[in-house]
Amino acid sequence: MEGGSRRRVVAVGAGLAGLGAAQWLRGHGSLRLLEAEGRAGGRVCTRPFASGLAEIGAHWIHGPSPGNPVFRLATRYGLLGPEAAREENQRVEAGGHPPLPSVTYGSSGRVLSPQAVSEAHDLFDTLLASARTFQGAEESLAHSVGQYLRAEIAQRVSASGADEDAQRLQLAILAACLKLECCISGTHSMDLVALEPFGEYVSLPGLDCTFPGGYSSLPDHMLSALPDGTVLLNKAVRTIRWRGSFHEEGDEARDFPVRVECEDGDAFLADHIIVTVPLGFLKERHQDFFQPPLPERKAEAIRRLGFGTNNKIFLEFERPFWEPQQQLLEVVWEDESPLEEPSADLEANWFKKLIGFVVLQPPEQHGHVLCGFIAGKESEYMETLSDAEVLGTMTHVLRMLTGTATFSTLVTPTPPRETCTQISGYHPKSMPAGNQRLPAPRSVLRSRWHSAPYTRGSYSYVAIGSSGDDIDVLAQPLPEDPEDPRPLQLLFAGEATHRTFYSTTHGALLSGWREAERLNQLFEAPSPAPPL
Repeated sequence: MEGGSRRRVVAVGAGLAGLGAAQWLRGHGSLRLLEAEGRAGGRVCTRPFASGLAEIGAHWIHGPSPGNPVFRLATRYGLLGPEAAREENQRVEAGGHPPLPSVTYGSSGRVLSPQAVSEAHDLFDTLLASARTFQGAEESLAHSVGQYLRAEIAQRVSASGADEDAQRLQLAILAACLKLECCISGTHSMDLVALEPFGEYVSLPGLDCTFPGGYSSLPDHMLSALPDGTVLLNKAVRTIRWRGSFHEEGDEARDFPVRVECEDGDAFLADHIIVTVPLGFLKERHQDFFQPPLPERKAEAIRRLGFGTNNKIFLEFERPFWEPQQQLLEVVWEDESPLEEPSADLEANWFKKLIGFVVLQPPEQHGHVLCGFIAGKESEYMETLSDAEVLGTMTHVLRMLTGTATFSTLVTPTPPRETCTQISGYHPKSMPAGNQRLPAPRSVLRSRWHSAPYTRGSYSYVAIGSSGDDIDVLAQPLPEDPEDPRPLQLLFAGEATHRTFYSTTHGALLSGWREAERLNQLFEAPSPAPPL
């Protein structure tokens, strides 16, 4: 076996998985990271907005505690605020969910009863926890998480003994809970999420926290620690040719099994490729991205696993209409029920998939900004609209929700003429006028992850017909034969390759370290000191 110092490694993608692999491999062999975009970070993407920052991609560290490598790395780099360092916050069991809404608006324009909201959320949390108990079960009552939850909801609500109006409101709040779970799972519908493996996902303890200087400060620090020239930006890969015999011009003695061909005509020869591209990209491109094509077992895993879209809509206001202590504004459409099929008319109803808005904190840093979350096909439809259409729709939604609310902050000056012009002429169908005193937002910014050509969505989930075994198959290096004289030609990393932390930044980072460690073992090189 040639020593690691003579072997060439190319990583495709400079997100946390690719950067993590480079971090773990540093000093072993020759390494290049090829990144299709003009920035590193992948689905970690911070942009300026209003007077502060907006997280277009990853928003929180989920489970910021000593068992989370992203938390440890961010702490080492000094990127977190004092709240995240408090031990009591690191012990909180949040389960990956935001705190209970500070206020819940109903589509009738009223603020809903906190007690009714709390009771519905408690019921949903109980049912969701029970949905995680079917792992390894020979038979389950349902194939999908959504199917199971709807059956349980129907039984519990009808047996509650509440009057018809109370039951109708509880069902509407539970429908909103299901939409939130779609955002968390990155899926259009919980009917697409497999029930049996649902409990395999692991939530780490800790009160979810953000990066005061933006999430991108983490990949920026990781990038700055690499030797100059390691990462090549705007270097999109077209084809990875493996199981080959490639030579550099003038050097027939050195034989490489892999050739990476880029969109701009550049090519890189390597002994090993760490592929960290998102599952959404693989679903669309794997058949022509790899030559020869991937083994059928891996191609099947790519097809079976789920990959959906969760987008954000940021709205900047001149002054807040919400109270200072409110951090989460939940939206409930009072005519909806999880027991009824939602409308398939995306044009007329896409905004009803919106789960509500997180208030960006602190306002002294960010200004008065709401961040809305929306998942699924409605989210993908939103990407096709103009900024003016999205801003107009959000204005009408918020005016409708606050129609009968009485906040002193609602009485504000008329918005600037250009804002009124920007949203004039676009009115969502079948939406009441609501509270016309609420000014339009000053500006809007949104993510478009489904449209992003090198991502094609947000993150992975275990879909009906798939299992955690498919995640392991996706992560398995190629060639499959352990006795192959040229092993580990293709290695696979990224959040979709981590069986228990899929969909997370810490899953992505750990997967990059995992594949780098495979190569360290192959090179018979001692691992570098952990980068923590």
